[in-house]
Amino acid sequence: MSAGFAVPSAVAYGFADFAGGLAARRAPVLVVTAVAQVAGLVLLVPAVLLLPGAFSWSAAGIGALAGLAGVGGLLLYFRGLAVGPMGTVAPLSAVVAAGLPLLVGILGGERPGPVTVGAMLVALVAIVLATAGSRRERAATTGILLGVASGAGFGLFFVLLHLTPADSGLWPLLAGRATSVMLLAFGLLVRRTGLPPRPGLMIVSGVLDTAANVLFLLATRDGPLGVTAVIVSLYPVAVVLLARAVLRERLTGVQLTSVVLALGASVLLATGG
Repeated sequence: MSAGFAVPSAVAYGFADFAGGLAARRAPVLVVTAVAQVAGLVLLVPAVLLLPGAFSWSAAGIGALAGLAGVGGLLLYFRGLAVGPMGTVAPLSAVVAAGLPLLVGILGGERPGPVTVGAMLVALVAIVLATAGSRRERAATTGILLGVASGAGFGLFFVLLHLTPADSGLWPLLAGRATSVMLLAFGLLVRRTGLPPRPGLMIVSGVLDTAANVLFLLATRDGPLGVTAVIVSLYPVAVVLLARAVLRERLTGVQLTSVVLALGASVLLATGG
């Protein structure tokens, strides 16, 4: 079943996001993302040779587009985690990332059940409450908006990966990661930004993010895109728990309610997908 790949993918995404978000509080987001992407690329090169798959220009092209969407979402996401409360930014990003593949499925002829429709309504309430609960905190509001925008990038990333040929193995991921690394390298050159002296968290984030991407790709090839995407989008559970345990992060009552609703919406989507 796809859940066998999707659940560990969600856990890996959660730990990767926390490590990257923490690193983004100590170094520029562009640098954090670039180091993480390079670390992931190094991991993907041998992996693409170990897992069977046929290279094709269509797989590479779609993978490159997915890489652009993914790195755009990652830049916005890390920035959101750096300036806003992780426990709010992560779940809202996940809800949007899960909702976009579902919307694509609906436009493609899928008919969501009543549980899925209810989950979408819960997700909308979560977004409204999270924003309303942060109106007096400019940084928190900015983080939430960045989280929602990053979710759109992640959702597009999921959709594009799902469109890659089933026999292409990990070649789409390699093409996407190579594209993002070249783009980020160009950005570092333009801004003349140097590499950090302690890239440990960034490397951990990149390695775990790549592992999560591989697991997602395997999951979406083994089951429906919508269900896979929403199960993977449960990654904020790990981010929330790590933020509370490591950073002692506290949320307002309204923000905490939004977190619970956002996580609940993801669970309902996975159940009703």
